[in-house]
Amino acid sequence: MKASEADIFIIPGLDNSGPGHWQTRWEDKIKSARRIEQTDWSKPEPESWVSTIIQEVEKAKRPAVLVAHSLGVVAAVKAAHAIRPGIVKGAYLVGMPNVESDDHVPATLRSFAPIPDVKLPFPSILVASRTDPYCHYDFAADFGEKWGSLVVDSGESGHMNEQSGHGPWPEGLMTFAKFIAKLS
Repeated sequence: MKASEADIFIIPGLDNSGPGHWQTRWEDKIKSARRIEQTDWSKPEPESWVSTIIQEVEKAKRPAVLVAHSLGVVAAVKAAHAIRPGIVKGAYLVGMPNVESDDHVPATLRSFAPIPDVKLPFPSILVASRTDPYCHYDFAADFGEKWGSLVVDSGESGHMNEQSGHGPWPEGLMTFAKFIAKLS
């Protein structure tokens, strides 16, 4: 599949993705990409975020591909089994936070726990960093395996956001392009 043949849904995390973030850059670069807008980016509520993802993805006119970062990963995974089967062809998941641990995320994000631990109904890649302050690599890799995701070790990449130097993130875009090319 080509990106132009899919509806690509950008799903940011807490506080949205700013103008220099790789998600925003991809949204600007990929004509078939659009951001799922949440009602409140700074005070996320799981039910609202998940239902917004379901509603927006079910409006897809073409095969859907999810591109989630941080808290958007957890929300997308929570929405996965509620989306009508066959709409989503794949998900590219980056920098999941451990919302089950006060040591890793603010207490306000704990309302997104528990993280679903069942196989996703579509192919996925989970990109995880060994130095992500919001989640230990082994914790993320364990969930990636439970989801049936191909787990990609991004090394010491921090949270894979603008602050960790992942503004344009060409390596991520190349991995995404290879992933989407294998979807049907």
